[in-house]
Amino acid sequence: MENNFNSILVANRGEIALRIMRTIREKGLKCVAVYTLADSGSPHVRFADRAICIGDGPVHESYLSITKILDAAKKTNANAIHPGYGFLSENSDFAKAVEASGITFIGPSSDAIKAMGNKGEAKRRMIKAGVPCVPGYEQLDQSNAALINAANSIGFPVMVKAAEGGGGRGMRLVESEKSLLDDINSARSEVLNAFGSDELILEKAIVEPRHIEIQIFGDKFGNIVHFAERDCSVQRRHQKVIEEAPSPVVSDNLRKIMGEVAINAARAINYEGAGTVEFLLDKDENFYFLEMNTRLQVEHPVTEFVTGYDLVSLQIDVAQGQALAMTQDDIVISGHSMEVRLYAEDPCNEFLPSSGDIIHWQEPSWVNLRVDSGIIEGQTISPFYDPMLVKFIAYGGNREEARVLLLSALQSAPVLGLKTNRDHLIDLLKQDHFINGFATTSFVSETYGEFGVKKLEISFSQICTAAALIYYDEQEKAFNLSNSTSKELLGWGSPGSLKSRLKLRYEDSVYNLVITHLRNGTISITDGIESTNADFDHNQLRIDGILIGVVAHVRKNGIIYFALAENSFEIMEVDSKASDDDTEGGSRILAPMHGNLIKVFVKSSQSIRKGDRLALLEAMKMQHELIAENDGIISSVNFSSGDQVRAGDLLLEVDLSGGK
Repeated sequence: MENNFNSILVANRGEIALRIMRTIREKGLKCVAVYTLADSGSPHVRFADRAICIGDGPVHESYLSITKILDAAKKTNANAIHPGYGFLSENSDFAKAVEASGITFIGPSSDAIKAMGNKGEAKRRMIKAGVPCVPGYEQLDQSNAALINAANSIGFPVMVKAAEGGGGRGMRLVESEKSLLDDINSARSEVLNAFGSDELILEKAIVEPRHIEIQIFGDKFGNIVHFAERDCSVQRRHQKVIEEAPSPVVSDNLRKIMGEVAINAARAINYEGAGTVEFLLDKDENFYFLEMNTRLQVEHPVTEFVTGYDLVSLQIDVAQGQALAMTQDDIVISGHSMEVRLYAEDPCNEFLPSSGDIIHWQEPSWVNLRVDSGIIEGQTISPFYDPMLVKFIAYGGNREEARVLLLSALQSAPVLGLKTNRDHLIDLLKQDHFINGFATTSFVSETYGEFGVKKLEISFSQICTAAALIYYDEQEKAFNLSNSTSKELLGWGSPGSLKSRLKLRYEDSVYNLVITHLRNGTISITDGIESTNADFDHNQLRIDGILIGVVAHVRKNGIIYFALAENSFEIMEVDSKASDDDTEGGSRILAPMHGNLIKVFVKSSQSIRKGDRLALLEAMKMQHELIAENDGIISSVNFSSGDQVRAGDLLLEVDLSGGK
């Protein structure tokens, strides 16, 4: 039966919504955007034919509200809904409500979503269908005794996992029975808060596996094909970081076998539309069912590059009742594709999510490079949503061509104004272990440790790069304001060359610099110990005669943001009249990001000790504790529990003398 629809509401936001809307437009259909007040300036709102506001900002009151999404579809006369990925895309109640309303749901049936939505139920179905599964426990008895007995039967190490939800929430690697009960209890608490269900499953831990997923597609006539595999082994805390297609370790024969198993898994639940069957692959080429995602995946573009098919277009065709226009033999892999996810997060601070204003972003437009972006310059990144900003997807004739193109794209396109993982991604792509195709799911933690990368140490040359950028900015401003002074005379007075003083701070270090304009047009920068010469040569900065590739720089609110090809920096201009005591560590507690101040644990005049909890901030779907860095006495509390705060807001002040 054909479903004739001409207007599709995309129940998502940001780059997800934009990517789907572009295909909708290409197919000659209308697209409707939903948005919150926090997203009112988002590009997906501007791109859509129609847009409707569904709330203030928090997801439970907007993008996760089934009632508000359906009301928006009815008000805008949308006769189909595409859920995107994330939010309600794997919510069987949402799919069922859409189906009941007479609106076409662009995705699998609510029954198929429900069957795969619970990992325990999914494993029971897959075992029955003959799909190889990781040995484990997926039964309904959720008592501590049953789980502990099962773990001992399986053998340690075991994985404790949430039966519902995803994204690594509730997942624990348990090495021995000693910590098992604590891990079970903490996992239950986390997933109950995140997904509303505390059901758990256990699985035998597969040592250093590859994470391989098969893209499958089915229509309403029982035809199911696969579009080969993606390798998603590069992960941090079970969150994918780099994805590629095809996998560097999957042979043609293994691809055929895994593809057939994935099709059988989909056939067991009469699957329609796009889906992904995920497997763990060990070093001996044994593979085990992990889960099935009943939606489009974030990493689907790498499959589109190597197969030539637009998966969103196929989703719409199937939803309209069309049969798949290809057979398995028609699907051929050509070349190699690789994707990275650029997040608003700080890798040097345990990947803490970041929010704030984007003050620089220029999307590259290169051959064989695809940029799925939902951001623009001037946009405020709010604390309410997932911190993913941009996906860079590169294609090459082989894996190395794709890697080099992807690396070059990241080096040329920084986002300035807030912390991102750009530098971390660049470093990942340059690791020999990854270049040689050896990365397993343990690669990131083994390379960087469990909690992120070390804080970037800055060189005197890089401090001078910031100083030179500031100086030449001021020189250009002075030249533009003057009607009589020539550029050659800037920096000169009657006594000769003028000296400028500049005080810069990077992290906990302060640099007192003296800048002298020399007769040859260059400048000398010294801190009394080290000295550097700098100059602009055809708009290129040279430090001691060496060209510095400054990709981009912006100076705003006393901060110089600049990106080199490999690294990005934020260096603060310090008022020389200000006391260094004003910035003593721990005396001024600032909000590290935009968010909701869930709880303030202290009050004015209260004594505190180093390590005490001061406040709890919720941002980017995560909770973050603010901890006292020193002993002291709270001298002021400027916000209350429940307040919304912005990055940089002064939350608390601490009298450090009271703790000494």
